[in-house]
Amino acid sequence: MTCNFYITDVFTKQAFGGAQVAVFPDASGLEKEQMAIMAKELNLTESVFVMPPEETDNSYRMYVFTPNGEVDFSGHPIIATGFVLASSGVITLDEATTALTLQQNAGSIDVTISGEGNQPEFVRFSRQFSSIVDRFAPRDVELAQILSIAPELIDNKHYTARLVFCGAPYLVVPVHSYEAVREARFDFNAWSQSVAPQTTAQEVLLFSRKSAHQDIDFHCRLLGSKISHYDDPPVGTAMPALAAYLCSYDHIREGTYTFSVDRGEAKNRRSVLSLEMDKKVDQLMTLRLGGEAVLVAEGSMKVPDL
Repeated sequence: MTCNFYITDVFTKQAFGGAQVAVFPDASGLEKEQMAIMAKELNLTESVFVMPPEETDNSYRMYVFTPNGEVDFSGHPIIATGFVLASSGVITLDEATTALTLQQNAGSIDVTISGEGNQPEFVRFSRQFSSIVDRFAPRDVELAQILSIAPELIDNKHYTARLVFCGAPYLVVPVHSYEAVREARFDFNAWSQSVAPQTTAQEVLLFSRKSAHQDIDFHCRLLGSKISHYDDPPVGTAMPALAAYLCSYDHIREGTYTFSVDRGEAKNRRSVLSLEMDKKVDQLMTLRLGGEAVLVAEGSMKVPDL
């Protein structure tokens, strides 16, 4: 038995940019143990295994695996899956915008695909979530040591470092410049000797209001003890935390806000994410996250025996 798969670059319109995701558009008959082995063999950031719809024609169950195992929710595989289902003809884009539902372990996600025929142009998904924002964070001196940057690069003029619980805990840290984001290096010894471990956060979401590109509102990067110094992993899954962080400030009033985020740079697979968030008092936050994608490879894999 073999399974066909496609490899897409997500949150980019340039091949060999963005985040790499493999999608198996028909994974019927596969056991999770087989999915895990196949994802480990491909060794991409994530691999997606899609099941044919059972209840309605536009609802698909998807399983997401990293080389280390299954994850309950991840953002960029949603974009990749919508793009591949349309590109491969599994679904047809009959209208300017086509809606479907993708089901992950964390729940159902509403997805819209813009384009015609088998040529998707933009994929966006919507998700409601709850969050907790805590102002407890390491002091600037500690943060600077953790990030291997000068303390004056920590941005206390517009924002402050805060802890955000949103699915997973993130320590969100603002800095003054794009260069500070790029130059930061995670120092595990400084981390372990600070109050940071008390926050339960495993990763730092570092961001700046400045980017190398004028059409971008925020430049972001994830750092942590399990992320290598020169790695720049996808940030899509951390975007609900960024939205919750921004909404925790009083100057962000009730309403709908749109902004763009980029990650990385040309030499290490730059990504561009489009976000729209709704801030409403005493209600779940709604975040709409979208982007482009490029199909870069397709093939088949022999299913491993158990």
